[in-house]
Amino acid sequence: MATHIDYELQDEVKLKYPKKYKVYLLNDDYTSMDFVIDILISIFHKTYEQAENIMLEVHKKERGLCGVYTHEIAETKVMQVIKKARDNGFPLKATMEEE
Repeated sequence: MATHIDYELQDEVKLKYPKKYKVYLLNDDYTSMDFVIDILISIFHKTYEQAENIMLEVHKKERGLCGVYTHEIAETKVMQVIKKARDNGFPLKATMEEE
């Protein structure tokens, strides 16, 4: 005896995109402007001009937006900034917050 099974499918499949996180560099009185520019170019892949603009934003507004990423990428970038800063004797900090 064969069993017949009907499956009901929703007409619409809703995709849920991953949350995005903004990564910011925070201003301090010790980290050099050149080092901040280096971080922005090496970790965030900014051009020199973009890096200079973000560095000035950090300097004037106490923080500057470096980019918007998925959680894992944002977290990795924050850790890379902190490690590179410590390795070079700077107290530079990066934070991430949900978009």
